[in-house]
Amino acid sequence: MAILVNKDSRIICQGITGRNGTFHSLACRDYGSNMVGGVTPGKKGASVEGIPVFNTVREAVRETGANVSLIFIPAAHAKDPILEAVDAGIQVIVCITEGIPPLDTASALYTVKSEGRHLIGPNTPGIISPTDRCKVGIMPGYIHKPGRVGVISRSGTLTYEVVDQLTKAGVGQSTCMGLGGDPVVGLSFVDTLKMFNEDPDTDAVVLIGEIGGSAEEQAAEYIRSDFNKPVVAYVAGRLAPPGKRMGHAGAIISGGSGAADGKIRALSDAGVHVVENLTMVGSAMSKILEAS
Repeated sequence: MAILVNKDSRIICQGITGRNGTFHSLACRDYGSNMVGGVTPGKKGASVEGIPVFNTVREAVRETGANVSLIFIPAAHAKDPILEAVDAGIQVIVCITEGIPPLDTASALYTVKSEGRHLIGPNTPGIISPTDRCKVGIMPGYIHKPGRVGVISRSGTLTYEVVDQLTKAGVGQSTCMGLGGDPVVGLSFVDTLKMFNEDPDTDAVVLIGEIGGSAEEQAAEYIRSDFNKPVVAYVAGRLAPPGKRMGHAGAIISGGSGAADGKIRALSDAGVHVVENLTMVGSAMSKILEAS
């Protein structure tokens, strides 16, 4: 079992005829994802190696029954595709695009939440369920192993490192998801932890945070009060100087808030096993599972 996506998900790609859209749509299909179509205005009737292309998302949904969308649209124009997906009835929207203006994302997110849909990203590597062989994003599928540990992260690259550690330690994953590195994103740590808490096929969770914002502190509060599964965490950016952006637009310490020490303290106080070095995540989770 997985959260949000699985082998039955019917996926379209908005921007499929662009270089990145084509490459990653085919990679998702090769992994086992059910890629049923793509959308590029004016390209109706075209095909990307057998994947049909439509002019609009509504048309694609009507013809294919799609319920998940993967978005590869330039940042300046990415708000409208998100809204179009919502309007067409898409349930899970995965926006890979980086650097969307925060007000655009905030405006789109209001509609997403109002309609009860899920937005992953923007600036996310996407979501993958190794158990159900479904990938909606840009992550390297071959490093993943089917199993019962969930992974949620604010960093795509660190997600890959952690997943590789888990797999080499023989620890498989149920679902792995990147929340996104932009200042405003859709699903949060808390949203995803709630899903993992209710998933009978997820036994434990790895949480990868970073400096900036208060997402980790909010996660700690939820874990303390309601989460009933083991959590291993790592917080990136411990040595970042205040005011210096580290990698992601959302990873910045400002006004004394968002520093790594506070996040680590909050998570530790909530009973989370926080490791000091990223290379320790896999072994820490392996030991916790062996002891349980």
